[in-house]
Amino acid sequence: MVDLIKNIENVVYNLFQEHSRHLPYHNYDNTIRVVNYVKLLAQEENINQIDTEALKIAAYFHDVAYQVDAENHEDLAADKCSFYLKEQGKDIEFIDKVKAIILSTDPNKELKTNLDRVLNDAINGHLSHKSFVNYSDLLRREKEILDNDKIDLDTWNNRNVQYLEKHRFLTDYAKEHWQPLKEKLLFSLYKERDKNTVKKSKKEVPEKGIETAFRVALKNHMKLSDIADAKANILLSVNAIIISVALSTLIPKLDNPSNAHLIWPAISLIGFSVVAIIFSIFSTRPKVTEGTFTREDIKNRKVNLLFFGNFHSVTLEDFKHGMHEMMEDKDYLYDSLISDLYFLGKVLHKKYNLLRITYNIFLVGLLISITVFTVMLNQAV
Repeated sequence: MVDLIKNIENVVYNLFQEHSRHLPYHNYDNTIRVVNYVKLLAQEENINQIDTEALKIAAYFHDVAYQVDAENHEDLAADKCSFYLKEQGKDIEFIDKVKAIILSTDPNKELKTNLDRVLNDAINGHLSHKSFVNYSDLLRREKEILDNDKIDLDTWNNRNVQYLEKHRFLTDYAKEHWQPLKEKLLFSLYKERDKNTVKKSKKEVPEKGIETAFRVALKNHMKLSDIADAKANILLSVNAIIISVALSTLIPKLDNPSNAHLIWPAISLIGFSVVAIIFSIFSTRPKVTEGTFTREDIKNRKVNLLFFGNFHSVTLEDFKHGMHEMMEDKDYLYDSLISDLYFLGKVLHKKYNLLRITYNIFLVGLLISITVFTVMLNQAV
């Protein structure tokens, strides 16, 4: 028996090593851990020598096919074990017993014998171990590899809590010695989960505050932009009316020598009005950009997709790709909002600066025109 178990240990080791994909948890180290738990439980449950041998063999073989097919590894492992035991000349009854124990590790199978319960308790022995957190982390990494998907810690911890709540040890020894340790572990996971919930709720408040701040700031900027456009339109309208009135009523009278004193005031008024109109147009004239970006720009977080001027010339597919990338990265999203706010502020500064110049031109032009008119009128008199 000792030689057979030793040979099986070497065979199982080689089976794990021959696969190119090495899993963090379901590997040879875990197999040895389960075998040691089986030895302990078999001794404490007073299981006879033949059944203990069957349990050990089942424990060695139960995960050898996990790297090949995680979903159906029990059937594959049972077949490999059966083939090896036949080669070693073991009788059919013993082989069937070992196969049945291995197949009992399938979560969908009913545990019919005490041997089934021993192996299942041994497999879950890590639930009561002080290094459970380390084992759990290995399992999480393995699940990410198998599913090719990232699992955040909160989700994984919730899964652990749910599994521990449902799980029950089945052998007398495990009930007495492992169940209390598992419940203690579950209690610590409850505390950790509650702590994370509090942290998360506290963290969500600033995030909502940040979003509100962005929303208010952008809204205020848009209002200021609308006000600037309205002021520019007022100046455009006023100066257009001045020019229209001057051209229709004042200019026709200038060919009369008696109205010679109106020439320079008219030139001044029309000239300053034209300049004011030009600056008003500059303050409201939109700036057109290329509106293109590359996927490399998205990868390097160099483009702000919240501004239409950066994407109006790209395809819908590229724009969707960029938006999905931005929505999946909170930092990128906030950077885009910050950039949008910053450049909107730059545009507002330029707009208000030109508007201020326009008002100054209009005011100065009006004063100069009135002054010139007064001087020329006095000279004419």
